[in-house]
Amino acid sequence: MHCRSVLASLAATVAAILHMGAARADEPPPNLAGSYRCEPQPAPCPSGQTFTVTQTGDQIEFKSDKGFVGHAKLTSRISLSGDPPWNALGVITADNRIQWSNGTQWRKI
Repeated sequence: MHCRSVLASLAATVAAILHMGAARADEPPPNLAGSYRCEPQPAPCPSGQTFTVTQTGDQIEFKSDKGFVGHAKLTSRISLSGDPPWNALGVITADNRIQWSNGTQWRKI
Protein backbone atom coordinates (compact mmCIF):
# COMPACT_ATOMS: atom_id res chain seq x y z
CA MET A 1 0.00 0.00 0.00
CA HIS A 2 2.82 2.39 0.91
CA CYS A 3 4.55 1.56 -2.39
CA ARG A 4 1.41 2.53 -4.37
CA SER A 5 1.16 5.94 -2.69
CA VAL A 6 4.85 6.61 -3.36
CA LEU A 7 4.37 5.66 -7.03
CA ALA A 8 1.25 7.82 -7.29
CA SER A 9 3.11 10.76 -5.74
CA LEU A 10 6.05 10.25 -8.10
CA ALA A 11 3.74 10.06 -11.12
CA ALA A 12 1.97 13.28 -10.06
CA THR A 13 5.32 15.07 -9.61
CA VAL A 14 6.57 13.97 -13.04
CA ALA A 15 3.30 15.03 -14.65
CA ALA A 16 3.52 18.45 -12.98
CA ILE A 17 7.10 18.94 -14.17
CA LEU A 18 6.19 17.96 -17.73
CA HIS A 19 3.22 20.31 -17.65
CA MET A 20 5.42 23.23 -16.49
CA GLY A 21 7.87 22.51 -19.31
CA ALA A 22 5.09 22.51 -21.88
CA ALA A 23 3.79 25.85 -20.59
CA ARG A 24 7.25 27.41 -20.97
CA ALA A 25 7.51 26.20 -24.57
CA ASP A 26 4.24 27.96 -25.37
CA GLU A 27 5.30 31.33 -23.92
CA PRO A 28 5.30 34.19 -26.42
CA PRO A 29 8.62 35.80 -27.35
CA PRO A 30 9.70 38.84 -25.31
CA ASN A 31 8.25 42.14 -26.52
CA LEU A 32 11.16 44.36 -27.55
CA ALA A 33 9.12 46.95 -29.46
CA GLY A 34 9.73 50.53 -28.46
CA SER A 35 12.36 53.26 -28.41
CA TYR A 36 15.92 52.68 -27.23
CA ARG A 37 18.97 54.82 -26.50
CA CYS A 38 22.39 53.47 -27.43
CA GLU A 39 24.88 53.46 -24.56
CA PRO A 40 28.29 53.12 -26.19
CA GLN A 41 31.23 51.24 -24.71
CA PRO A 42 33.87 52.59 -25.29
CA ALA A 43 33.25 54.54 -28.56
CA PRO A 44 30.09 56.40 -29.70
CA CYS A 45 27.47 54.40 -31.55
CA PRO A 46 28.26 55.04 -35.24
CA SER A 47 24.81 54.08 -36.53
CA GLY A 48 22.86 56.42 -34.25
CA GLN A 49 21.99 57.31 -30.67
CA THR A 50 18.31 56.34 -30.62
CA PHE A 51 16.53 53.42 -32.26
CA THR A 52 12.91 52.53 -32.88
CA VAL A 53 12.31 48.79 -32.66
CA THR A 54 9.30 47.04 -34.19
CA GLN A 55 8.60 43.35 -33.80
CA THR A 56 6.52 40.71 -35.52
CA GLY A 57 6.87 37.39 -33.72
CA ASP A 58 10.57 36.59 -33.65
CA GLN A 59 11.45 39.13 -36.38
CA ILE A 60 12.90 42.47 -35.26
CA GLU A 61 13.38 45.64 -37.30
CA PHE A 62 15.23 48.66 -35.95
CA LYS A 63 15.62 52.17 -37.37
CA SER A 64 18.15 54.68 -36.08
CA ASP A 65 17.87 58.43 -35.79
CA LYS A 66 20.50 58.59 -38.57
CA GLY A 67 18.29 56.62 -40.96
CA PHE A 68 19.98 53.23 -40.68
CA VAL A 69 17.64 50.23 -40.87
CA GLY A 70 18.54 46.79 -39.60
CA HIS A 71 16.96 43.43 -38.93
CA ALA A 72 17.45 40.75 -36.32
CA LYS A 73 15.84 37.50 -35.29
CA LEU A 74 15.11 36.27 -31.79
CA THR A 75 17.08 33.07 -31.36
CA SER A 76 15.75 32.37 -27.85
CA ARG A 77 13.88 34.20 -25.09
CA ILE A 78 17.14 35.93 -24.12
CA SER A 79 19.09 36.29 -27.37
CA LEU A 80 18.90 37.69 -30.86
CA SER A 81 21.08 37.71 -33.94
CA GLY A 82 21.50 40.80 -36.11
CA ASP A 83 21.56 40.41 -39.89
CA PRO A 84 24.25 42.02 -42.07
CA PRO A 85 25.61 44.64 -42.05
CA TRP A 86 25.38 44.65 -38.23
CA ASN A 87 26.32 41.01 -37.72
CA ALA A 88 26.04 41.36 -33.95
CA LEU A 89 24.64 39.02 -31.33
CA GLY A 90 22.43 40.45 -28.61
CA VAL A 91 21.57 39.36 -25.10
CA ILE A 92 18.25 40.50 -23.64
CA THR A 93 18.51 41.38 -19.94
CA ALA A 94 15.74 40.95 -17.38
CA ASP A 95 14.82 44.65 -17.71
CA ASN A 96 14.63 44.40 -21.55
CA ARG A 97 17.98 46.03 -22.31
CA ILE A 98 19.84 44.63 -25.29
CA GLN A 99 23.57 44.08 -24.80
CA TRP A 100 25.23 43.72 -28.21
CA SER A 101 28.43 41.81 -28.95
CA ASN A 102 29.94 44.99 -30.46
CA GLY A 103 30.12 46.51 -26.97
CA THR A 104 27.02 48.69 -27.12
CA GLN A 105 23.92 48.44 -25.00
CA TRP A 106 20.43 49.63 -25.90
CA ARG A 107 18.30 50.85 -23.00
CA LYS A 108 14.54 51.30 -23.43
CA ILE A 109 13.40 54.91 -23.08
